Amino acid sequence: MARSDYLFTSESVSEGHPDKVCDRISDAIVDAFLTTDPIARVAVETLATTNLVVIAGETRGPQIRPEEIEKIARAAVRDIGYEQDGFHWERSRVDVYLHSQSADIAQGVDAAGNKDEGAGDQGIMFGYACRETDVLMPAPIHFSHQILRSLAEARHSGAEPGLGPDSKSQVTLRYVDGKPVGATSVVVSTQHSADLNQDQVREIVRPHVLNVLPDGWMCGEDDFYVNPTGRFVIGGPDGDSGLTGRKIIVDTYGGAAPHGGGAFSGKDPSKVDRSAAYAARYLAKNVVAAGLAERCTIQLAYAIGVSRPLSVYVDIEGGNGVDEDRLSRVLQDLVDLSPRGIREHLGLDKPIYARTAAYGHFGRPGEADGGFSWERTDLTEALRSACG
Repeated sequence: MARSDYLFTSESVSEGHPDKVCDRISDAIVDAFLTTDPIARVAVETLATTNLVVIAGETRGPQIRPEEIEKIARAAVRDIGYEQDGFHWERSRVDVYLHSQSADIAQGVDAAGNKDEGAGDQGIMFGYACRETDVLMPAPIHFSHQILRSLAEARHSGAEPGLGPDSKSQVTLRYVDGKPVGATSVVVSTQHSADLNQDQVREIVRPHVLNVLPDGWMCGEDDFYVNPTGRFVIGGPDGDSGLTGRKIIVDTYGGAAPHGGGAFSGKDPSKVDRSAAYAARYLAKNVVAAGLAERCTIQLAYAIGVSRPLSVYVDIEGGNGVDEDRLSRVLQDLVDLSPRGIREHLGLDKPIYARTAAYGHFGRPGEADGGFSWERTDLTEALRSACG
């Protein structure tokens, strides 16, 4: 039996975190290819360190010159806000090493004759939803993201010019009878200008935490940690190297649900690491939104070159008397879970990925151009009808 009273912690990192800088560059490149060709194939990794960005990977589709890739990378770094001696959008060196997609991979993915498009790789993907927040996300990761988004908005607007792009948050919540009731500790580390001391940064951060947490949820003063080392002036890729795809738990559910292991950023939707994880979230969120469960976990499994999932596992922890095997069949009837079916159902062949690179891929509002389409809850009526 699951524990009902416990503490649970999740963390988030900002757009200026070294790994997130790399995710943003990689996803901006995916967007550039999909803008020109909606079925382009892209698998791009980025490394960033002191005044150096290295981009490598495989692509198929439009020919985008290395100079254009370099411009995309510089624009992403500039938008994040890096104009520092150790990492500057204009002065950093950018090396580009892209090559054509492997023909052995392509033949497994391509549709041919009676063969549908296959998955771009083997793997397992998970989706999750729960009733802890209005966006049906676990509360610790949701609040961790929101704190950093609030700080970033203040920095970009000029309201807090002393803040730098690199920051991290961590929220620990107390659960009673399985429901979150308040924070027992909050940790925020944020890059700042050299003329600010730790106490000043603490007071800059405080209102952003208070505005995000529900009333009465703030932890005690001794458990509110801001820049615990005392100073955070050197940050971003100058303070620590970054790589695409190293923040997969930040990107998903903050550890409250399983993760299949595959990263999202830098990959076009033929890669089920990304598209099937989005589809699993979409299905899980609709199950919870339909009132069929308090929480729902879905696992999808694929083999490279095979279009249909090998398994569709649904766990609603006995929610509301709905049979899980039946629910699995209903979900597969409602949504074609082949890579092509997912891409078409969720409209994933659009340049909608750079915006996903920070503050989580889930729990975000759907956008008019198709961004975050996997957050829709348009299956609820069909689910209620099919499941009685």
